[in-house]
Amino acid sequence: MSHFASLVRVPGDPILSLMEAYRQDRNAAKLDLGVGVYKDAQGLTPIPHAVKLAEQRLLDSELTKTYVGGHGDAAFGERLSQLVLGANSPLLTEQRAGATQTPGGTGALRLAGDFIRHCLPGRGIWLSAPTWPIHETLFAEAGLKVGHYPYVGADNRLDVEAMIAALAHLPKGDVVLLHACCHNPTGFDLSPRDFKRVLEVVKARELLPLIDFAYQGFGDGLEQDAWAVRLFAAELPELLITSSCSKNFGLYRERTGALIVCAGDADKLVDIRSQLAYLARNQWSTPPAHGAAVVAEILGDAELRKLWQDELESMRLRVASLRRGLVEALAPHGLSERFAHIAEQRGMFSYTGLTPVQVQRLREEFSVYMVGSGRANVAGLDATRLEQLAAAIARVCG
Repeated sequence: MSHFASLVRVPGDPILSLMEAYRQDRNAAKLDLGVGVYKDAQGLTPIPHAVKLAEQRLLDSELTKTYVGGHGDAAFGERLSQLVLGANSPLLTEQRAGATQTPGGTGALRLAGDFIRHCLPGRGIWLSAPTWPIHETLFAEAGLKVGHYPYVGADNRLDVEAMIAALAHLPKGDVVLLHACCHNPTGFDLSPRDFKRVLEVVKARELLPLIDFAYQGFGDGLEQDAWAVRLFAAELPELLITSSCSKNFGLYRERTGALIVCAGDADKLVDIRSQLAYLARNQWSTPPAHGAAVVAEILGDAELRKLWQDELESMRLRVASLRRGLVEALAPHGLSERFAHIAEQRGMFSYTGLTPVQVQRLREEFSVYMVGSGRANVAGLDATRLEQLAAAIARVCG
């Protein structure tokens, strides 16, 4: 008897499969625009200097490797909450908001999904079309009914009117997932006016927002990127926020994130956090400590924090420069207007507007790797090879 005889092979993750194909490509001129990591001018994903300094301090001072508890590192939770909600947020002074540390932003999303299923039974969750593919499978695996609202249309443009119209007809009380900034995978962000309109619909339909905040500091700056999160936190009694330290602290493999919950009063927050601790206990028991300790060290020290902010701003400006540079490189080919949106988008990713056939040609003919939808990781570009990429795009668009 074989216990596993009925099992079938599941298709691999398309982005991870793309990484493997890129590794095996022997073309010295190959370009990896698929995997979502920041790369510097040398093509490396660097460790920020502030992180290395914080790690050295921890190495010298750390006295134990014991568990950090169900909600994780308390200093990390407190300081990350201040980074997200603002140091002077009334929610923090009134103890109406608290963070539960998770294994990365993905862990925070899964914990949010489990919380919705166990504590808010029957609520559906609504995602933008398109959204990060893991949103789709993660919430489905958590047992939630997943629906979609329009976001970017077939013309590769943000369709706010369609989004608002769809949200206005969602079942009352359902959960709506919003991207705070640097929308993944499209790079198209809502304006402050758009967010205010969404907020009014959320209020009218009594929806519970779950705001995915994975790229703070990569859009328009640390404080600017938090604008929508803080608006919703100020205007609504209840809110879920998932925060990731993978990109802005460069802690990808350390899996450092948090689920921040905002409640109507301090007593209710205690109730909610008891549920989260229970759910987390049955998922990962306690979260990994190292990355959270690094973040807490950086955010708690003025000198390290300033160094980190400067490094993050350099990364943000470099990505913005690469966006503009690619559009400029496309100009001699008569394509700058067609791809002007790349310079207007925010964050690491761009919905380029390239078709699956064009993406396949880029890969097969020019060893340029990106996701079949046309989503490109702009942060993976090499500034010295923008003309090369532009020429390849012109060939497949010709």
